Amino acid sequence: MLTPVFSTAHLRNMTPLFYETSHKLHSAILSELRGNPAEVDILKWMGRTALELIGQGALGYSFDPLVKDISDDFGESVKQFFGALNQLAVLRVVIMRLCRIGPAWLRRVVVSMIPLDRVQRMKQIVDTMHGRSLQIMEEKKRAVLRGDSALLEQIGEGKDVMSILLKANMSADAKEKLSDEELVAQMSTFILAGMDTTSNAASRILHILAQNPNAQERLRAEILEAQFSDNIDYDQLVELPYLDAVCRETLRLYPPVRIFSRSAMKETTLPLHEPIRGVDGSTISEITIPKGTVAVLNLWASNTNKALWGEDAYEWNPDRWLFPLPPAVEEARVPGVYSNLMSFHGGTRSCIGFKYAQLELKVVLSVLLSSFKFGLTEKPIFWNHAGVMYPTVGRESRKPEMPLVVLPL
Repeated sequence: MLTPVFSTAHLRNMTPLFYETSHKLHSAILSELRGNPAEVDILKWMGRTALELIGQGALGYSFDPLVKDISDDFGESVKQFFGALNQLAVLRVVIMRLCRIGPAWLRRVVVSMIPLDRVQRMKQIVDTMHGRSLQIMEEKKRAVLRGDSALLEQIGEGKDVMSILLKANMSADAKEKLSDEELVAQMSTFILAGMDTTSNAASRILHILAQNPNAQERLRAEILEAQFSDNIDYDQLVELPYLDAVCRETLRLYPPVRIFSRSAMKETTLPLHEPIRGVDGSTISEITIPKGTVAVLNLWASNTNKALWGEDAYEWNPDRWLFPLPPAVEEARVPGVYSNLMSFHGGTRSCIGFKYAQLELKVVLSVLLSSFKFGLTEKPIFWNHAGVMYPTVGRESRKPEMPLVVLPL
């Protein structure tokens, strides 16, 4: 049902909208610089831009005009979500069980009584996200009920994910209809999956380019050569070799989500890529996974397997993508949907919006790198392990931020 929203044809039509938002980002950063090099929190601007792009493309809704240096409460909540969730690691087991007890109002009362700042912070974040999501859904429902003419007047012209979901849900049989809470949950999932991952990936790329000025200059030269006008057209942009290599290599070595889990719906036997030796000395070539078992998968380990990628698997080397990949990579048949990588997962539960994310990265990078030079500050940037990797200044800080020196060209 949603596949057409993320098709190449639809993304090609969405490209002007991506550029429009990216140029607003450019203007916002330029006004912050006032003609001189200055320290800019890149993560903040990448987050605001990603939220606006996922809002317009997936929800047909504008969160942030990117005009003033004022962050949106919803966007700030999304940005803080995974860091706050990570601080509840020990309590998550208790909270998951609590979710099965009594009605929602009772659970809220119980949570409100927990005297822990990190729990109350998480509650505030969730309340902010839920309230805005409910507001957006009600606006979309009213537009759908008014008909196609009302949808055409909205951002996305009724072709966004939520409009499609709502129209399909309204025409579904009673047994198959989703409740409002389920629709809000779907919306929150799209936003969480599409904002933090992409904005942090864009921030990581700019951080790496600040550390590797030669690679930054090389990429800038490629972009400027292709830029006959303000914007590079879709077909040329997605084919720029070094831009593509930089994006692929960064997503290989630094996937925003490094670990995820899956529950076995039935007993399954998994063949091993290479046999291992058991504690009794026997050779094991497959493992039986009982029904209900939760398997934790390390995407980063797959993406950096030296047996596949070679001895430089832990090194950032975009040039590897400009030549044929090692035969071992092709022969391994890694089930990922993207470039023999697991960065966007694989199978039927893979990331449906991975092409959307790639286009977002390339448009934003093409606009920023053609106008700005990025360098390091004296502040140490540390990338934290959480649901989504995020940067802070130093190891002790919990505030998501990534300052870089930005020089207007």
